[in-house]
Amino acid sequence: QVQLVESGGGLVQPGGSLRLSCAASGSIFSTHDMAWYRQVPGKQREAVARIRSDGSTNYADSVKGRFTISRDDAKNTVYLQMNSVKPEDTAVYYCNARDCITTWDYWGQGTQVTVSS
Repeated sequence: QVQLVESGGGLVQPGGSLRLSCAASGSIFSTHDMAWYRQVPGKQREAVARIRSDGSTNYADSVKGRFTISRDDAKNTVYLQMNSVKPEDTAVYYCNARDCITTWDYWGQGTQVTVSS
């Protein structure tokens, strides 16, 4: 069973930066793709950024060039560096781990990000 714990959310002004962290319960990155999703009330959860087990990354068009996903294998932690944030980035951000073999999904509890002046 994979457990994920997000942290780092909060209130940030437009144009500012924030870094989200997702701590996994063990050394899973070689067998799981990791991703950040976000969700606003009344809308579907959407993928923001993904880092695969081989280290390759991809991003939603809406965050490309502003957000960076990375991971620290020694700390079992995935990060989402958010720069030049916009009010439309306001959402609950969720960490996701997907088993590369079974495709089972594991989710964190979510962390609120609010972009407002």
